Amino acid sequence: MALLLLSLGLGLISAQEFNPHTVVQRNYNMARVSGVWYSIFMASDDLNRIKDDGDLRVFVRNIEHLKNGSLRFDFQCMVQGECVAVVVVCKKTEKNGEYSINYEGENTVAVSETDYNVFVTFHLQNFRNGSETNVLAFEETCRKYGLGSQNIVDLTNQDPCYSKR
Repeated sequence: MALLLLSLGLGLISAQEFNPHTVVQRNYNMARVSGVWYSIFMASDDLNRIKDDGDLRVFVRNIEHLKNGSLRFDFQCMVQGECVAVVVVCKKTEKNGEYSINYEGENTVAVSETDYNVFVTFHLQNFRNGSETNVLAFEETCRKYGLGSQNIVDLTNQDPCYSKR
């Protein structure tokens, strides 16, 4: 079975200063993740899934914690050279900070770490056609899953949909 590790780092455009002492790695308050976010880094052990026309290359715009505990993601992706807005709702699982959704296969989406103000790192596991794909963000998190800098894609200057907002 092929393993795809995909990491999505979301950075909130903010004037707030990062404080490493405020990083949370468990017992998440998901209501605090709600807001406007922008994808800044993405990594995968299958780079084809996150390349320019990859099916898991998404540009997050907003995350909303819903009353029922689910998470709503508003993102954009490229389809045949056009920016397409997509809204998905991930259902809460029994694990804190973990959600499930059907998108390009069965998926679990889990928070790896956040400070609630400047960044949030999600770990996406995608199961499709008998193979598993993982997506992760930021170098430290990627190293935990065996991904090096060669597996990381910087999205800060590669969002073709940003200027079309």
